[in-house]
Amino acid sequence: MDKLKVKIEEELRGIHGRIGLAIEIGPESFYVNSEGVFQSASLIKVPILIEGFRQSEIGELSVDQLVSIANHVGGSGVLQVFSSEAQLTWKDLLTLMITVSDNTATNMLIDRLGMEAINSSFGKMGLQHTSLNRKMMDFEAIKQGLDNFTSPLDILTCLKVIQEGPYLSEESQAAALKIMSYQQFQDRLPGMMDLGKVFVANKTGSLLHVEHDCAVITYKGKTAYTAVLMDRLDDVYTGKQKINRIGKHIYDYLLEES
Repeated sequence: MDKLKVKIEEELRGIHGRIGLAIEIGPESFYVNSEGVFQSASLIKVPILIEGFRQSEIGELSVDQLVSIANHVGGSGVLQVFSSEAQLTWKDLLTLMITVSDNTATNMLIDRLGMEAINSSFGKMGLQHTSLNRKMMDFEAIKQGLDNFTSPLDILTCLKVIQEGPYLSEESQAAALKIMSYQQFQDRLPGMMDLGKVFVANKTGSLLHVEHDCAVITYKGKTAYTAVLMDRLDDVYTGKQKINRIGKHIYDYLLEES
């Protein structure tokens, strides 16, 4: 993994901003400011996805129940243009929350799952620096100093919960991973990969001066868990490009090593 580390370190030089990353490939790992606390942006939707499936497993959420679309908010997603007569299942909302980062779907899920239950689940998963303190597009909460936070290592833990381990059943893991594999925002970590060769399940996050991406990247039985978080960026376009190139280096490494 030394060659990969050198290439990524080269990418990180000269960025005007703060960077945190965590990469684990089998027994090998590479961390930079991996426990640094960042505004989560839409990465917070990954542990919310996990909590949705956990509550489904214990019978607190019926994922097949139809619900009317309520409390439309702007930003990313498509539900903001749906009529209030539209009905979708909770699983549809989980899917839209991830694949198109839908903020209306996310807020409906926060209301349904409960903010307190979601935050409690973070601790049960072993997350150290992740907290949900506001809903999506709640600018009043931001003015009051309330925001959502996470760290690269916490996001890596979430990816591993979805791929392995006992926290979710195998059925829930497969469903969550499938949803993430239909991600529509692929201009960061997967942007320079041949997605016909590797399996990628990712989730991005963006705010002013903030660019994140995390992914489960699998090739021939070898999995790279990856989380790259950037904030205080002078130029978010450069940040996106750097995340893109980091993804390409991981992709090249997996193909070379397998």
